Parts: sequence; C-alpha cells; structure tokens
Amino acid sequence: MRDGLILVTTFTSGSNQAQLIDFFAMRIGGRQRPRRKLVRIVRGVRGRMTFNVVLAPRLDFGEVKPWIFPAGKRGYVAVGSNTALLTFADIPLRIENDHDLCGELEIRAGHRKHLALQFVRPERAATVRVRSGAIARLEAQFKETRDWWRDWAAKIPFADGPGVRIKRSAIVLKALTYAPTGAIIAAPTTSLPESPGGERNWDYRFCWIRDSTFTVRALSNLGLESEADGVRRFIQRSAAGNADELQVVYAVDGKRRLTEITLDALEGWRGSRPVRIGNAAQSQYQADMYGTIIELSWLWSERGAPPEKHYWEFLTRVVEAAISRWRQPDRGIWEVRSRPRHFVHSKVMCWAAVDGGLALARKYSLPLAASRAALWVRARDQMRNAIESKGYDRRRGIFVRAFGSSEVDAALLVLPIVDFVAHEDPRMLRTTDAICNRLSRRDGLIMRYVGQDGLRGLEGAFLACTFWLAECFARQGRIADARRTFKHASACANELGLFPEQFDSQGARMLGNFPQGLTHLAHVSAAVALAKAMHRSPQTLNRSPPSRSR
Repeated sequence: MRDGLILVTTFTSGSNQAQLIDFFAMRIGGRQRPRRKLVRIVRGVRGRMTFNVVLAPRLDFGEVKPWIFPAGKRGYVAVGSNTALLTFADIPLRIENDHDLCGELEIRAGHRKHLALQFVRPERAATVRVRSGAIARLEAQFKETRDWWRDWAAKIPFADGPGVRIKRSAIVLKALTYAPTGAIIAAPTTSLPESPGGERNWDYRFCWIRDSTFTVRALSNLGLESEADGVRRFIQRSAAGNADELQVVYAVDGKRRLTEITLDALEGWRGSRPVRIGNAAQSQYQADMYGTIIELSWLWSERGAPPEKHYWEFLTRVVEAAISRWRQPDRGIWEVRSRPRHFVHSKVMCWAAVDGGLALARKYSLPLAASRAALWVRARDQMRNAIESKGYDRRRGIFVRAFGSSEVDAALLVLPIVDFVAHEDPRMLRTTDAICNRLSRRDGLIMRYVGQDGLRGLEGAFLACTFWLAECFARQGRIADARRTFKHASACANELGLFPEQFDSQGARMLGNFPQGLTHLAHVSAAVALAKAMHRSPQTLNRSPPSRSR
C-alpha cells in the first residue's frame, strides 16, 4: 500500500484472482505495548483459488527445529532455544514431520482467511492459549494498522513522484526503528553479499553512530522531529560516558558487545560464505565518530536544544579525545579490514569535532576555560594544515582518499556537510569531478573507492554515494548533472521503492543487506537538495542547513 508498510500480493490463474495481505500489526501506544504479531490475510477477488499453507519455523539462525504442540482451538505453539511463536488461523492446520504446520485452503470471491504469527516469551509457551475472538480481531487490526500508517505518513510534506520516493524512504526508516529506544538499524538483514559467492558479508542489524547525523538531518527536514529526537537520544545514551571508550556501533538496546562470529552450518545466499552475526566494527578505531557526536549536538542545538551542562562536560571530553588521537591511522568510514590508514574523511571529522565544540561553546556560552579554548584552536588549525598539505593533491587541486594517496574516495563528497569546505569552493568542484571521473561506471552509478581493502572479490556500485554525488551537484548548482545522477540511483529501487546498499547493473541485481537505511537517507537528502536547487520544494523544506560561523 502506498502510504504504509502493508504488502499486497495479487495471484491470478486464468479468470481467478486472490490477494495476499501481509503486515505487522501496529497500534497507538505500541512503543510500550507492541503486538509483535505478523498477520497474513487471503482475500478472494474473482472465482476461486486453492493455496497450500506451510509454516516451517527454524529458530536460532536455523539451527533449532522447534517443538510444536496445540495451544487451544485453532492454535499452536512452536518453542525452542529462547523463542516461542504462537500461531492461530481460521485455516485447518496439522503438525507434519514434528516441526512443521501444514494445511490447504480454498478461497472464493468475497471471502477472507486469516493466519497470525505472534512472539511470546518461551516461559509462557506451556500455558499460552488462543483467546476467544482472536481471529475476528485480525480484521480490526488490519484496519488499525492501515490507519496508523496513513496518519503517520500524512505528516510528511512531500509527495512522491516518478523516481522520487521521499515518503516511501521515510516509511522504510520508520520501519527500521526500534521504538522502545529510538535506534534505527542499518538494515534488517545479515550477510546478504556485496560480492555474490564471496566473503563480503556483514551483519547490519545494528545502529551506527555516523548514520545518526544523516538521520537527524534527513528526518528533521521532513518534519519528523520525534523520530529524529529518538535516534539522537539513543546515541547520546549509548555513547555517553568515557569518551576514550567510544565505539561506532551499538545494538538496538544500546549493548556494546557485538562479537562477530560465523555460522558455518548456513550456506549463505548463493553460496556466499561466511554467514556472520555480530560485527567486528565494534572494536575498530574509526576516528570519524568524534566529529559525528559533536555534529549531532550541533544539529540539535540549532533546533532549539543546546547541550545541557552535564552533557557538555562529556562533549568536551570527546573533543579532547579527538585532539589526542587524530594523528593515529584508523579504519575509516568504510571499516576496511586492511591496515589502518590516515583517511582524509576521518581527519576532517576530527577537525569537525574541535570546530563544532568551539562553535557550541561560543554560541551558547558554555563553560570553556580560555587556556583550553586556545589549545583547541591550535589543534584545529594543525588538523586543517595537515589535511590541506598531506590530504590534498596540489597538482590536480583535489582532496584525496588518504594522506600520501593519489586516489579519491566518495566519502569526500560529504566534507561540506561539516563546513570544512564549501560545496562551491573550487577545490570541492574539482574533487567532485575527480570522483565522478574515477569512480563512475557506465551505468552512471559510482563506487565508494577503488583499491585494496583486505578482502577478496569486487563489490558493486554504492547507492548512498551516488545520491551523495547528486546532492553535491545540486548544491553546486549543476542541476543537469544532479538530475541525471539522481535518476540513475533512483532506478535501482525495486517495485516497492526499496533500495539495497549496492547494485550490479551488469547482472541487474541488488547487492548487500536490504533494505539499506543509509541509501534511503541519502535518497531523501539528495531529493530535498535537488528540489531546493530547482525551487520546487514545499515551504517547510526551504530551510538551509545551519552553518557554523568561525
């Protein structure tokens, strides 16, 4: 459905037709009292059709075949490991092979059949029963869910059109949100490969700090203040404490320990091994996290919420950590598994941490001793001098991927976001052209980088980076280039408007975990930037991003 997360699939056989409606049941107050229920409704449209029904739950990443037993009239419970699932339907089901539920249904025009799958605590499995009227209530829950999504989507002052899916992207980001904490995961899947048959398979079911600034910027522009505030508060809670112990990624409940392990019993998509759970990025040093934390506070302060005194004390320690460690090589925004390097994007984000800290202190009269402020200014200037000497190719007049490198990196496209360099600065114009020339493919999409990263195999074009390029073109006033690049990237969505992380045009296939939150965020930002550049944005989207005066 257009304005919600309800999937309708139509089946046709000759003159017969039926629809399958899938949705997670939503309700007002679901943050505190979630239904945790997946509902399927089969609706007869014309004639009659017959369907086979098979429910084969496998728990703990497929390693556990559950124990299945009746749970009252028309209900069954499947339990194993730390999970229990309650199933109920107005379709006759039977246990087969001890671990599956099977049945058949015939649906006629005007009739509906229902099946629900609901999570319950495993300790309740022996006593849970299907309540009277539960099946009848599924119809009411469908209407409630439909209305819930329509009401939420109505807040977005932007209509979707051909190739522009701002509202759909916002709905996807809402669906990636863990409501109790506000965390937004990168993707709901693990180990969908970036290189089919290879080892570039990662677990993205976590919340990355760096995504938070993209999230707050994009959602705030759409008027979704509550969602933007939710992810901001999650990052503040999870990252606060000792600035020397920051990490770049957290579980949706704020947990830090995300040990990466492989599940050797799983084959992976088209033989793409290993299948991983957890993510080793949690222990990597990625220097951009300091600038991300400060930038997040700056963005929110510009919306009327400057940091409180106790949080400002933590932010000053973040700035001090950036000053202490900026000279160290790191793994960078792309979390390379090769040796650490002096990535220019990381150095700029350390610069942004100090610059942003100074801007916050100055604008909101936050306590900062004159001696410390002088130290910060000196460190900020040292960072800029290093970047503009070691991270800049004077012969070509462009920024480069890493100190001493001649290569470029699509992450350089976001340097203007933290006011290190203006979009229209000649150096940025030339850098944008160099990225386009070096990283573009025949299909108009761009790679995030080229070169060794410690892994075998080649990945596809990176869609978020392609949208970043479109946004950069738009903010530089290069409208034709922006529209063309935006069109190429937008064409990679599927028929439901969902974007992957990467795309292989030659094989016409999506790559990486799916749907990818960062791609949807980049799509929103590029669409808004392009609309502004073309003077077609709604009044609520005409606000320029705040810049820091220095």
